[in-house]
Amino acid sequence: MHLYIDTLKRRLDTINRLRVDRALIAMNPSCQKIYHLLPAFLHYHHPSMPGYLNSKVPHGVCSFTANEIQKQHLAQFTADGEEPRQPSIKNELPIVGIYSMGSTSSIAQESTSDLDIWVCHQTTLNQEQRYLLQQKCRLLEQWATEQGVEVSFFLVDENRFRHQVSGNLGNEDCGSTQHILLLDEFYRSAVRLAGKAILWNIVPVIEEKNYDNYVLSLYAQGVINADEWVDFGGLSTFSAEEYFGASLWQLYKSIDSPYKAVLKTLLLEAYSWEYPNTQLLALESKQYLHDDLQRHRPILASSFDAYCMMLERVSRYLIQINDPIRLDLVRRCFYLKVCEKLADNEEGNQWRQQIIHQLVSQWGWSNEHLSILNNRANWKIKRVREAHNELLDAMMQSYHHLIHFARRNNLSMSASPQDIGVLTRKLYATFEVLPEKITLFNTQISPDLSEKNLTFIQVSSDRVNAPGWYLYDQAPLAETIISHRPLEYHRHLSKLVAWAYFNGLLTAQTHVYIRSPHLCNKAKLQKLMADVSQHFPLCLPAPSPQALCCPCEIRHLAIMVNLEQDPTETIDPQANNVDLRQRDVLSFGQQKQCLVGSIDLLYRNSWNEVRTLHFSGEQALLEALKNILGKMHQDAAPPKLVNVFCYSQQWRSAIRTGIQQLVEECIELRLSSRRQNLARFKAIRVAEQIWGLFFERLKVSVQKLENGIDFYRAISRNKLHGLAIKMASHQMHLPPVVDSFASEGVIQFFFEGSRNNNNKAGFNIYILDEKNQVEFYHHCQGNREDLVRDISHFYSSSYDRFVYGSSLVNFNLPLFYHIVQLNGRYQVVPFYRSAALPHVCINTACIEPPIRQPCRVH
Repeated sequence: MHLYIDTLKRRLDTINRLRVDRALIAMNPSCQKIYHLLPAFLHYHHPSMPGYLNSKVPHGVCSFTANEIQKQHLAQFTADGEEPRQPSIKNELPIVGIYSMGSTSSIAQESTSDLDIWVCHQTTLNQEQRYLLQQKCRLLEQWATEQGVEVSFFLVDENRFRHQVSGNLGNEDCGSTQHILLLDEFYRSAVRLAGKAILWNIVPVIEEKNYDNYVLSLYAQGVINADEWVDFGGLSTFSAEEYFGASLWQLYKSIDSPYKAVLKTLLLEAYSWEYPNTQLLALESKQYLHDDLQRHRPILASSFDAYCMMLERVSRYLIQINDPIRLDLVRRCFYLKVCEKLADNEEGNQWRQQIIHQLVSQWGWSNEHLSILNNRANWKIKRVREAHNELLDAMMQSYHHLIHFARRNNLSMSASPQDIGVLTRKLYATFEVLPEKITLFNTQISPDLSEKNLTFIQVSSDRVNAPGWYLYDQAPLAETIISHRPLEYHRHLSKLVAWAYFNGLLTAQTHVYIRSPHLCNKAKLQKLMADVSQHFPLCLPAPSPQALCCPCEIRHLAIMVNLEQDPTETIDPQANNVDLRQRDVLSFGQQKQCLVGSIDLLYRNSWNEVRTLHFSGEQALLEALKNILGKMHQDAAPPKLVNVFCYSQQWRSAIRTGIQQLVEECIELRLSSRRQNLARFKAIRVAEQIWGLFFERLKVSVQKLENGIDFYRAISRNKLHGLAIKMASHQMHLPPVVDSFASEGVIQFFFEGSRNNNNKAGFNIYILDEKNQVEFYHHCQGNREDLVRDISHFYSSSYDRFVYGSSLVNFNLPLFYHIVQLNGRYQVVPFYRSAALPHVCINTACIEPPIRQPCRVH
């Protein structure tokens, strides 16, 4: 036994050195330097070294001694050029081992591949020590980024997998979605940079179910020394429940690495197909190790390559289930992930070239097929869309297999609900197709989708093709564009421009052409493109797990006014005789015309979704406000930026300013959840009609308002009981005393009837507007004091002033009266509260300061 274990250990050391050498060969000089230095930076803690903290940071790696290359690099970080002092060793050093995993050292490693580093530490570290070690690792990540290398550290408790302790879900950490499957990947791909060797490798596969007892027997016999090995445990406790969290995680990772994710997702599907007799790939790899040792076989290039083994296992599964379509896809994914062009003869990568040549020959690929794949860096949107849809279909098909597997076996999720929620929301934000959403194609498929020429062509409703806008990737030459298929179609121009911009087709260097009968010209199109590109950055950080745990919130909102319909084109500015200082863009001039003909909304939310909405007609602004405000829950943070762009032929600045003020005020009303007034509203005059925006707890509604009673009934149905009957003027008997009080220029409310609110007969209301036109409401019931307060608020908030130079304040508020009988005569007295003697109600005590609005309401 001693001889076998010693021989096995030497073979493991040889394989590990081979993997280190292969990893270094594939790296550029900066990455090589960092790969050498990371163990040293975690072993030492010196003020002149990256990762230093002025605290008692746990440092020191078991069994670490700097080699000559590491000493040469370390000399650059110490003033005297000498090696730093060794950590003082009172107990065993806190860092058990340092390992790279994933594609590093495999055939799939590229010169730009990032490094995933496991820092395994002792269980005895307390919370503060773990935090300090984590901070040191974060500083080392930042330093590596400055050198042009992406490094991700993962702190791993040496007993994490035995106790199934999860990390925190993030862009790299899978959190609770995987335990044994993560360990499976680690065991088959780990490269030891420093510290203890991995004990699992020396336990025969046949002893996997008896793993712990077998290891104890090795210790008892003195065959192995515990100081030389790290033990993460066996793989015999694999739970089928992990499939679902793991498959969601791979879908999540497919957003950034689609080709790798397809391979890993299909591996999970293959595992589920073999269930309950699944043999994990790491076990298969270990079996090769022990068989080769027993048969004295040499170490082959592909024998212990994690990606070659994954390809072989997935291919075997797809052949068994007779799925040639996905078999061809997985081969292409493997080839593109490897990113090796067969024409390259880079020294040191000959083993990669040899494997790829063998596989391509085995698959029977033609030179033309290889040429297409090798030209992936130049793929444009048509081929990228095909690849995107193909990859997505394969991922979803695999996921559906796992769902059916779950139902057959009555399995539940093993991942935490929070982690599952984060993953599913991210997948929804990325993959869900909605009418208002811009589909973003995976940037990892091809790095540059920019087009030299783009042509936007509008088709009117009287043509054979669907009306709307068509996009072509060429100049508008009649002899070629007629038979050319469009890249994309959308009903509205704003969405087509957004689609082209956010997918990278439209850049500053693109030559743009437009063919439109009447809605848009090249100057307007260029302004639209400039507005979008200048205010929406293409690259943003991925949404954090914290953001995905919360409802999505609008982060950047662009409102495009009169892009497709512009009422100002038909207005003669000389014929309206309008006071330029008080121009009302929603009720303009003598004709009271609304100058807003169309509204296009473009926004990006906290989940990084990009969406568009279009509204047209006289009520476009109302509908746009209702929709966009309805997407803001009351506890949301306000948008970081709100931009209004106007494309009108006339009065562009005034329209933009007015809409900007209105939108910002409505957003403030929507998000002011701490205000006690539940009847928050905004009155807006559009043309000759008054509309109310009502900000309710769960939604925003729009209602037509003829007068204050309509307003009151809309927001307070629980106060105004029964149905108030509006009488026609010829049917009314107006009390003579009201005639004597009528006064032009003010609005007057007269209440007639019992002062007791419980009187079933109710009360009557006479309303005289500023022109003394009368409205009469019969048999109203409810609380008149609340009615007065809310109507006062309605009118106090119903004015808009486009002020140039001086502020205007609205004091022209409604007047309220009681019609009472005193000494046998009807008299008019100021409105009074029912619980007090008659007195004048001062309206300013029950209203808020006037707020500027887009129109004046009479």
